[in-house]
Amino acid sequence: MQHSNVVLLQSDPKIAQTMALMLADSFHQVHVARSVDELRHAAIKYRPAAIVLDLESASLAEVERLKKEFEGVRVICNHRVADEEMWTRTLNVGADDCCPSSDMRGIVFSAVRDDQLARHMVA
Repeated sequence: MQHSNVVLLQSDPKIAQTMALMLADSFHQVHVARSVDELRHAAIKYRPAAIVLDLESASLAEVERLKKEFEGVRVICNHRVADEEMWTRTLNVGADDCCPSSDMRGIVFSAVRDDQLARHMVA
């Protein structure tokens, strides 16, 4: 079921394309940004339920700013070599999750998790 929008920023265009296709099954619209500024403008315009952000495209300080600027929006970080230490650092700045870039299913699950929980609670 598709209800929300998602905005993503990835350093690798092939990963961005694959991720956009996977997210399209769970979100009404998927918007692919090419920079943090473009992501921010898309988030203002489309009011996404989630932002999926490659940590090779943005710093932890930018993740923290996005969480403050877009309160209530899930921020899911990914990185090609994400590990427990990176997961801890991203959560400490406010991210909702951090997944390896290769774990597309995990990224999608994290992006839709709260939206689906809310629908189940209403049902």
